[in-house]
Amino acid sequence: MAADPSAAAAAAPDPDGPDAVRLTWNAWPRSKVEASRCVVPLAAAISPPPCSALLNPFARVDFAAKIWICPLCFSRNHFPPHYAAISESNVPAELFPQCSTVEYLLAGAAPAAGVPLHQGGPPAPPPPVFLFVIDTCVIEEELEYVKMSMRKAVALLPEHALVGLVTFGTQVHLHELGFSDLSKIYVFRGTKEISKEQILDQLGLAGAGRPGFPKMPQQPGGPQINGMHPPATAGVTRFLLPVSDCECTLSTLLDELQPDQWPVETGNRAIRCTGVALSPDQWPVETGNRAIRCTGVALSVAAGLLGACMPGTGARIIALLGGPCTEGPGMIVSKDLSEPVRSHKDLDKDAAPHFQKAVKFYDGLAKQLVSQGHVLDVFASALDQVGLAEMKVAIERTGGLVVLSESFGHSVFKDSFKRIFEGGEQSLDLSFNGTLEINCSKDIKVQGIIGPCTSLEKKGALCADTVVGQGNTTAWKMCGLDRNTSLTVFFDVSPSERSSQPGHQNPDLYIQFVTSYQHPEGQMRIRVTTICRKWVDGSTNTEELVEGFDQETAAVVLARYISLKMEMEEEFDATRWLDRSLIRLCSRFGDYRKDDPSSFSLHSNFSLFPQFMFNLRRSQFVQTAYFRMLLNRESITNSVAMIQPSLISFSFDSPPSPVFLDVASIAADRILLLDAYFSVVIFHGMTIAQWRNMGYQNQPEHQQFAQLLQAPHEEAQIIIKGRFPAPRLVVCDQHGSQARFLLAKLNPSATYNSAHDVPPGSDIIFTDDVSFQVFCEHLQRLAVQS
Repeated sequence: MAADPSAAAAAAPDPDGPDAVRLTWNAWPRSKVEASRCVVPLAAAISPPPCSALLNPFARVDFAAKIWICPLCFSRNHFPPHYAAISESNVPAELFPQCSTVEYLLAGAAPAAGVPLHQGGPPAPPPPVFLFVIDTCVIEEELEYVKMSMRKAVALLPEHALVGLVTFGTQVHLHELGFSDLSKIYVFRGTKEISKEQILDQLGLAGAGRPGFPKMPQQPGGPQINGMHPPATAGVTRFLLPVSDCECTLSTLLDELQPDQWPVETGNRAIRCTGVALSPDQWPVETGNRAIRCTGVALSVAAGLLGACMPGTGARIIALLGGPCTEGPGMIVSKDLSEPVRSHKDLDKDAAPHFQKAVKFYDGLAKQLVSQGHVLDVFASALDQVGLAEMKVAIERTGGLVVLSESFGHSVFKDSFKRIFEGGEQSLDLSFNGTLEINCSKDIKVQGIIGPCTSLEKKGALCADTVVGQGNTTAWKMCGLDRNTSLTVFFDVSPSERSSQPGHQNPDLYIQFVTSYQHPEGQMRIRVTTICRKWVDGSTNTEELVEGFDQETAAVVLARYISLKMEMEEEFDATRWLDRSLIRLCSRFGDYRKDDPSSFSLHSNFSLFPQFMFNLRRSQFVQTAYFRMLLNRESITNSVAMIQPSLISFSFDSPPSPVFLDVASIAADRILLLDAYFSVVIFHGMTIAQWRNMGYQNQPEHQQFAQLLQAPHEEAQIIIKGRFPAPRLVVCDQHGSQARFLLAKLNPSATYNSAHDVPPGSDIIFTDDVSFQVFCEHLQRLAVQS
């Protein structure tokens, strides 16, 4: 049942196609019953960037009457005046068959429902805004790494970009960059939650400012940006300045920045007020205590500042965290080191005393940021947990980026942090203030979305009764999105009585995705993607269903679906659910004689699916919030690499080629390159390692060996260069300690129980896990049962 990896490598180079939309099934059953028998949900993975559909290639056009008929709701719409010259020989680009995705550059407000858009000159775009929130409860060496990365980041920013600085430890410090004569800091206590109004009042940005502080100018009748008033000039010129105006001030502040120096009592952690903000922390930390970190207050201050200064304009809060929050709102562990940080099992048993309160705080912060149109990015560098499970709601709902590394000096952090600010081919194309709206044929209902977005609660006839993820709506907010952002949309089939009658059945179904967003260059754009698929009778025509099955998309959708169910349902057994779903799928679409496992076979469109499920069962996505967050937001291609890593062999005998993800692929005279998305492993066979240690690659007569050693490194750099977050590079040898990074991902076809059957130069895995071969034998036996 195992598929040849070289055959998979020969697949189409761009599986997403021009529309960047992939469906689990490209032919849909007409009835709800038949849809449920398909096992894998009817879903679409999209990379966005009355009926409100827009003009598309599937619309019917009456050229004489200058009318187009919507294929989704069959409403008749007049063309606008500037389409007066339309004819059969003169059609707009929206009607070209190859233009199923069209992007418009907006000059003003969005068009009325059912009316095509036209291009025009955009207004002066707003500048990008970056507010840095830095944790100073770190050792001096780590803080130096932060300073180095910050200097590089500021140098890469465009000169018109606005930047601000917040530092936090025991207290939160907001730096007034506009006061360049001397260092001026606003200090907030990290012990209690601060409301947005209190923050603005202390900063003098409230409607009725405190005596001696400038008031925020009121513009009740002035122009608006995205329905909100323009930036408050006083706040922008004090706390958020263009890079060209404050680069020297920022550099001086970074030079003077010191580790948090408040003493920590013995046995306590450092106190971090992550929810509030930053500055050199000098509170004493007693022996046995953690450092005092008020992370929650730091983020509250940052969100309040942006809400007052840049409402409705794309802005990012970039938080650099060095440990867990131990003080104030958002606290995940006490400062007493005798209390361990909550574990995955503690969360399952509801035994984490601070978890629910912290999640409630970050949920409120998420709502505030979404209403303002702002993004929260988190870069966490620590050997212990930092509280991503609690912060997940704020990061995901705002479309923020998240990177987890061991140190601020590690390449994972440094390379990933740099990528945010790079332009050109390395740019992430960070966009802001996006909204997604879905229109579809009347027999299709939208159940919801899994991914980095928030419901806009736009209810209507297209909303399904069953909710998955962010549901009960057909419109969603995406505060932040990039070139790899992917959302999973779940659909339900709900045929009407009229559409079920013979003679009234439309053979085609239509789905339209309308994404509006603020481009990195500042302009507002609308991207319209319209796709067409076929209805099939699932009870009599399973061949068309099978031909339309996308096994990669199906594997990723199931992974995201069980990730959601694990968070929403108590004591949900993900492994058992996956096994049952796979058995049902193979029983439904496999080719076999009943009760004869040896006769079982799968169509080529399903051949890789059991492998995906086998590796998904063994993966880390069922346990950690960090991996789930990235799985839910990355493209299908990247997500497949997370579920099932790829393995490439380099040897003298053949050119680089894919090999099975199996311990049998290890050979003494072979180099293996493993791409597990979060890590890239270069594994040298025993003989190769010995030759390298003897220095053969440095001898002129062994240049071919030198090239063999270099080839996987060049391939690894290509992978690392194009990926975010930057993966960890591991270079190891057979039987070395770091060989575990490869062995943990391989199919254990040879274990300590079968060591006598292992060929010389190969390897074994010390595990009691079943191999893929045994897994398939059980699957075949259960699938063919009467």
